[in-house]
Amino acid sequence: MTTTSVPTHPLDMLAGREIEAAVRLVRDTGRLTDAARFAYIGLEEPDKELLAAFSSGARGDGSEATSVPRRVRLVIVPGPEASVIETVVDISNGSIDAWEERAETRPALLFEESMFAIIACKEHPDWQAAMRRRGITDWDKVQTDPWPAGNFGIAHEDNRRISRVLFYYRENPTDNGYARPIEGVLAFVDLGRREVLEVVDYGVVPLPPERGGYLPADVGAMRTDLKPLEITQPEGASFTVEGNLVQWQKWSMRVAMDPYEGLVLHTIGYEDADGKGGRRVRPILHRASVSEMVVPYGEPGPMHHWKNAFDAGEWGLGRMANSLKLGCDCVGLIHYFDVDFATEQGGPFTLENAICMHEEDYGILWKHADLHGGTTEVRRSRRLVVSSISTVGNYEYGFYWYFYLDGTIQLEVKLTGIMSTMAVAPGEVPPNTTMVAPQLAAPYHQHLFNVRLDVDIDGSSNTVYEVNADPAAPGPDNPMANTIQVSATALETELQAKRLVDPARSRSWKIVNPGVLNGLGQPVAFKLVPGSTPTLLADPDSSVGRRAGFASRNLWVTPYRADERRAAGEHPNQHAGGDGLPAWTAADRPIVDTDLVVWHTFGVTHVPRPEDWPVMPVEYAGFHLVPFGFFDRNPALDVPPTANGHCEADH
Repeated sequence: MTTTSVPTHPLDMLAGREIEAAVRLVRDTGRLTDAARFAYIGLEEPDKELLAAFSSGARGDGSEATSVPRRVRLVIVPGPEASVIETVVDISNGSIDAWEERAETRPALLFEESMFAIIACKEHPDWQAAMRRRGITDWDKVQTDPWPAGNFGIAHEDNRRISRVLFYYRENPTDNGYARPIEGVLAFVDLGRREVLEVVDYGVVPLPPERGGYLPADVGAMRTDLKPLEITQPEGASFTVEGNLVQWQKWSMRVAMDPYEGLVLHTIGYEDADGKGGRRVRPILHRASVSEMVVPYGEPGPMHHWKNAFDAGEWGLGRMANSLKLGCDCVGLIHYFDVDFATEQGGPFTLENAICMHEEDYGILWKHADLHGGTTEVRRSRRLVVSSISTVGNYEYGFYWYFYLDGTIQLEVKLTGIMSTMAVAPGEVPPNTTMVAPQLAAPYHQHLFNVRLDVDIDGSSNTVYEVNADPAAPGPDNPMANTIQVSATALETELQAKRLVDPARSRSWKIVNPGVLNGLGQPVAFKLVPGSTPTLLADPDSSVGRRAGFASRNLWVTPYRADERRAAGEHPNQHAGGDGLPAWTAADRPIVDTDLVVWHTFGVTHVPRPEDWPVMPVEYAGFHLVPFGFFDRNPALDVPPTANGHCEADH
């Protein structure tokens, strides 16, 4: 099953005809030349109050549905200089609502310009000479990888949109290029002017000897003892889809995709009794997305010390999303969502099967064998999976949002793909790397994600508490010295809410609505339970430390602002740093009993293993949002026993 966006709701995904209308509006101003390119075209999401008014009318409660304008945000690259135009247009009435020209600002790298960078490098005499010094004369056998250049205060960066370019050798088209880096050669390219600024040659290093193949023909004999494992749902799926509105069990949400953030979920709620004999949908999250991620490398040599990629802000997780038509990215009874994006020339195109949704069994939900009463009750867990996969250069990132029958929400990021590598001389074992094949090393690095959670726990008046578990001091009140104390401290201002995990204290954060009480008289809440939570290992004063300040803390909390969307700021590419969360929270605004955004940093510190080569088995990172007094008791008691015969003993 597949759906294409047909706008009937203010949070529906943009349709191709809406993209065309927005581009036509800005071109009709006469303020753009044919050289202008579109780095971003996405929905300018409606104001919360307008959205609430629309939803109230749409529910049929007697009020009339409020008309909500369809507005589109565009980031335009007008020419070769380091500047952008940010504009918001209203395609409902044909107006230009905002138009701002920003100098010294670089958007995400443009694909068209990256392709021209590849051509320019191969045509440059200095590059050709560097290849010949290595015995390479067939340019078609060279894989060329443009990278975001970072910000290091060098002359090449002044008023330019640049890329640093790395090179790899592929004897055959199906070879794994990352198995044979052309070490020592680095190019600087002015992307806007399509000009090679410099080709640096740090010296010849022999090509690693192995091809690093991973295709079936390379692997050889495959396993023959894996029996078929079939997933069937003969009565169909348990979810319903209307446009981008999904309803499953008691959950409801709207599914979308942003060019930079990738998979985005809106208006996540859970249906529950209203205390008056009826039902209602209780809000939990207004919006959830991966706002930014950074991949800093820890190898100090000149070929690699500059490498750090902001894969959302410098490339775009949505722009790099896979079409999931082929392969086994999802299994079972699948529903796909198509997404309409814009080309850099402003024309619409459809990425088919960009988002996958299915259900899957997840083991035991709850069980008890009553040894006294002689009964055994067990329920199977099931979860709804909403996922997308982005290929950013050599790495793949799978983003999987899970919704469980007991009210739990989970985000799991699955990291796979191929590591960024470096060639080394025979017998050399460089520090800060792992040898993964003969003469091939993989540098230590990190993958740090920041998720933006616009929380609405039973409404928009929320407070975050830090919860720690500690041993009590021995004494008269603790004679066995075994007492556990749990403390909950309200985070009252932004600076107080810059927090780190503490596994020894089982630290978590509870998002509370003090104005809504459960049946036990307790404020309703959800708990953020951290998973894998490293923070940035680079020095705060380093280039990446300044630019990725969000990764220095596991928790940030800010009052809701519609224009505070991205943890490293709107345009991290070649930015000097300090934007985003560090800049906003410096105001130390109050965050008690108000509309809040919770920002959570998590990820992986990757010390490569030989087993990660030539393709890395999936590594996992993420977190859970768990109801904590949001319900009066286990909300999954009404899940029926499994009745399909699969749980019967084999006699």
